[in-house]
Amino acid sequence: MDTIRIDIINPRVKDLLHELADLKLIRIRDESSIQDLTNLLKRLRSKADQAPGDDEISAIVEETRRERYETR
Repeated sequence: MDTIRIDIINPRVKDLLHELADLKLIRIRDESSIQDLTNLLKRLRSKADQAPGDDEISAIVEETRRERYETR
C-alpha cells in the first residue's frame, strides 16, 4: 500500500474521493487527529526528565500484574 498526501484545490474533488472510498479503492484518514496525537506526545516527552528504558517498563508491568493477580 502506498501513502500519498494530496492538497485539494477544488472542494468538489472531496466528493470524488469519498466515492472512491465508498468503492473501497482508497481509505481517507483524518490527518488532524494524527497530528494532534503527535503534538501531545511531543509535549509530554518534553516534560519528562528521562524516558524509562524497556527493562524498567517491563519491571513495572510485571510488578503491577503480580499485585493484581495476588489480590484475586
